[in-house]
Amino acid sequence: MRTALIQFTSSDDPADNLDRIRTAIARAASDGAGFVLTPEVTNCLSTSTTHQRTVLRPEAEDAMLGALREQARNLGLWLLIGSLALRTEDADGRFANRSVLIGPDGDIAARYDKIHMFDVQVSETETYRESANFRPGSQAVLADTPFGRIGMTVCYDLRFPYLYSALAQAGATILTVPAAFSPVTGAAHWQPLLRARAIETGCYVLAPAQTGTHPCSRGRQRSTYGHSLAVSPWGEVLIDGGEGPGIHFLDLDAKAVAEARRRVPSLTHSRPLDGP
Repeated sequence: MRTALIQFTSSDDPADNLDRIRTAIARAASDGAGFVLTPEVTNCLSTSTTHQRTVLRPEAEDAMLGALREQARNLGLWLLIGSLALRTEDADGRFANRSVLIGPDGDIAARYDKIHMFDVQVSETETYRESANFRPGSQAVLADTPFGRIGMTVCYDLRFPYLYSALAQAGATILTVPAAFSPVTGAAHWQPLLRARAIETGCYVLAPAQTGTHPCSRGRQRSTYGHSLAVSPWGEVLIDGGEGPGIHFLDLDAKAVAEARRRVPSLTHSRPLDGP
């Protein structure tokens, strides 16, 4: 399956982001991609809760989701919207960070709400509290496609290997990790963690990323690391998207998964522990 990772610089304007991501998806399809992936929070990257409450919508009303479902149907492709920031009916008003897989019929094949919230202090001047605005999901999600079983994750999930092990044990051959990684943690950890998840599971790891400095109308401006990565089931880096926006292609081969797992069948060697 010819696959395209879109590296993107979302603003806090959902309408602008929709126009630009539709153009990128159309370009990917015209170059033969049958599976296209976008980064985390493709619809709106914002640090302002006030702005988010103004522009974000519930899933059923999200303009990007509706338009991209139609585009996937018209182009006849599989599309992973890395994630959408969506309003929920939660009493505390927190949003969902939801990854959505759309089939070539335009229907939603799977939804995954990011489980692990990015609550960290990267440096004295860079602090994130994702859980203040977003509520965590609780359900691991697999989706079957003609080219493999996909295990869906988002960004900070990457630091929790038990999730990826569980997905692989349940049959995943492709792991998706759409992200908006911090430049500081990205430079230190992004590639090693993605390669480790591929090596541990014998899966393809596909990680489309946000990149650059993100235009904003309110709140603190953010920058992200870029370097969208595709890693083979043997741990080889197949794509490194660098720092600029762009579209990057690879061909998925189910035989590579089987061969990696034949050479090192670690998934069959897991054993329960008695302690600590």
